[in-house]
Amino acid sequence: MDYKRVENSLIIRVDRGEEVIETLKTICEKEKVALGMVTGIGAANDITVGLFNTEEKKYYSKDFKGDFEITNLAGNISTMKGETYIHLHINITDDKMNTYGGHLNKAVISGTGEIIVSILNGQVDRAFSEDIGLNLYKF
Repeated sequence: MDYKRVENSLIIRVDRGEEVIETLKTICEKEKVALGMVTGIGAANDITVGLFNTEEKKYYSKDFKGDFEITNLAGNISTMKGETYIHLHINITDDKMNTYGGHLNKAVISGTGEIIVSILNGQVDRAFSEDIGLNLYKF
């Protein structure tokens, strides 16, 4: 991984074999990013995507192995209990151009990942909502 800070943005290259969420968390902690927006593209070969069932208040996940293009990576950065909180969604496509997407649990880069973090001034924390079953923004 390597990155460059340009004003209020981080331009990040995630390298082969690195996991996207872990890499972003490491950089955000180093750069003291408490609030931001994430966008990216790339290629990955070990991906776990989740879907939250609102009635059951439970995530269901699916693993994808093989060559996949990351056609869109989007999300945000906040904090929860004093720690960096990375919340991402992903769209991926396979060699037949089938597209899958959902909440990103894991993505290991197979080629490269190109991610931009737009840093926002301020901080927004999260707290678990028993009613919803998710970690929600806490203002």
